[in-house]
Amino acid sequence: MDTEENMTIDERRKYLRLTQKRYKRANRKGKARLLAEMEAVTGLHRKALIRLLMSDLQRKPRRKQRGRKYGVKVHIALKVISESTDYVCAERLQPNLVWFTEHLARHGELEISPALLDQLREISIPTVRRILQRLEQDQPRLPRRSPREANRVARSVPIRRIPWDEQQPGHLEVDLVHHCGPTTGGHYIHGLQMIDIATGWSERVATLGRSYLVMRDGFLHILTRLPFPVVEVHSDNGSEFLNDHMVRFWRVENNGVELSRGRPHHKNDQPFVEQKNSTLVRAYFGYERLDTVAKTNALNLLYDKMWTYYNFFQPVMRLEEKIVVTQENGGSRIKRRHDQAQTPLDRLITTNILPEERRGALEVLRDQTNPRQLRQEIHDTIGRILSMPGATPGQTEDVYQTLLIAGCAN
Repeated sequence: MDTEENMTIDERRKYLRLTQKRYKRANRKGKARLLAEMEAVTGLHRKALIRLLMSDLQRKPRRKQRGRKYGVKVHIALKVISESTDYVCAERLQPNLVWFTEHLARHGELEISPALLDQLREISIPTVRRILQRLEQDQPRLPRRSPREANRVARSVPIRRIPWDEQQPGHLEVDLVHHCGPTTGGHYIHGLQMIDIATGWSERVATLGRSYLVMRDGFLHILTRLPFPVVEVHSDNGSEFLNDHMVRFWRVENNGVELSRGRPHHKNDQPFVEQKNSTLVRAYFGYERLDTVAKTNALNLLYDKMWTYYNFFQPVMRLEEKIVVTQENGGSRIKRRHDQAQTPLDRLITTNILPEERRGALEVLRDQTNPRQLRQEIHDTIGRILSMPGATPGQTEDVYQTLLIAGCAN
């Protein structure tokens, strides 16, 4: 029995039968204590308890059965109202029966009378529930999209986490950064970012919108520039990543790249890309709204410079070991040890995954680049982007024809 609900009659009689023997053997004070206890448990009056305890506690059938209080008119009204509201539950239906009946009567769906309205005012929720269960609901419900159908694509992509100690390059986390400002209305820029777990290699591209066309162009731009093959792409549960077109793009058009996703509402399942979203995107642009083609192209030129700067000249540390340390108070904490900081390019070279020609080209590019000058160019470009005018209210742009992702058209 649920202690938070009232006892049923059968439960109450069973409890009284178990207590009856103790009651009859007890003295005057003992009976008073038992009556107080039974009164608190059952909710019955003290005199009613005494009368029951002095009987055999057997339930007797009614001498005269009650007739039905609510007739055919109430049943018809409930059937029509329930059908009109798409069969909502009795708790939602009962408080609205009267006005809904009057409303349907004005539209010629019901015939009403004062007696019918009075009965609908006093009918209880359990009675409405019982009547609706007996009625034959011969009209189909309004069509609704099946949750399984809505999640069909996501269900085909396994949930997992890329191990933090993954050694093979090519396992990448991907995410979108929304540059929408305080409102998500209209088209605005998204920062598409991919981070390799093993080396810390980072790729970014800006897209205006997040349709399949611009997302595909963004990924193609990244794949053209990425110096190693993609083995796995790990995303969150966003529909921009988990749709039929994008799944086909990775699994069919790119030699069967493995797809995986994190748990819904668990950002720590993509810790590497989430950290870079903060340090390589939000740290520069905050939550400003970026929403024009000119800013998209300028942002992609910036990301070209950041590609060289952060992959060639920014050393990153990689988690090497996790140790559980027991504390004096009996608790525990995790002690993390990181390896020696290296640039993503140096980490990539040590894996010996690069062809000799590609490795030489990347090393020559690094030798020819002045990192201090490149850093200043990055900050100057950020300043120019933030000073560009935004889209005016009501302005329309043919996004999919005018959007040019830097490098893709060459």
